[in-house]
Amino acid sequence: MSKLFTIFGNPVSHSISPLIHNYTIKSLGAKACYTRTRLDDGAKIRDRFFSLDISGANVTVPFKEDAFLLCDKIEGIAKEIKAVNTIVKKDNKLIGYNTDAPGFYESIKEFDGIKSVLILGAGGTAKAISIFLKEKGLNVTILNRSEKRLGFFKDMGFEAYSWSDYEPTSYDLVVNTTSAGLKDENLPLEENILSNILKDTKYAVDVIYNKQTPFLKLARKLNLHTKDGTDMLIYQAVLAFEIFFDRKYKREDIKRYIFEALALL
Repeated sequence: MSKLFTIFGNPVSHSISPLIHNYTIKSLGAKACYTRTRLDDGAKIRDRFFSLDISGANVTVPFKEDAFLLCDKIEGIAKEIKAVNTIVKKDNKLIGYNTDAPGFYESIKEFDGIKSVLILGAGGTAKAISIFLKEKGLNVTILNRSEKRLGFFKDMGFEAYSWSDYEPTSYDLVVNTTSAGLKDENLPLEENILSNILKDTKYAVDVIYNKQTPFLKLARKLNLHTKDGTDMLIYQAVLAFEIFFDRKYKREDIKRYIFEALALL
């Protein structure tokens, strides 16, 4: 019986998840298909899951926190993060996971000597990355436009600031988890403040992939070592694929085919 997988998001037309998953599915001889599903309302994820008889899904911005609330059961670090990016249906129940956090960590292992991290944004991806990095012993600070979403981070013991009460300092790594630069040419923070932060930073990562965002362009201009979200996408996709197929296939095989798929872009 063939399985149907999708990615929920808005926007979602830019997503390369269908390419990498369908290539891997075909290469492994699995009976499945992976599509895109654009939603205007994250609360519709559960209804769409059952109406389309989907076996599993990835969830991208801005619906990861909606997905957490709509699942019947949460596994792993997603419990702490309260954000889900991977869902599977088992016995007519939705089980939620988060592969963003370990995926991101794998993507920055090549960076040496990271001890302090500034995360821009306070959404689901920021929650995933911050908690995982904190558990790895890194000093993590959160900076968001408004105070609105900072309560979660303060309750978890992070230093967390809004633009209005932040004093720039130096970090080893700055990570943009906002959608700034995805559909526009905006920076995630006022340019003068961001430049002041980046001038004393070693590394800059944007979780947006396949695009040199304004954030990364500014970081490169200031001679930082930069990386977009492609590697994070690869590693989280490998973990998600394992979950989709109940770890039927070897991780190294999945990883190889995903890399082959990216080479086709």
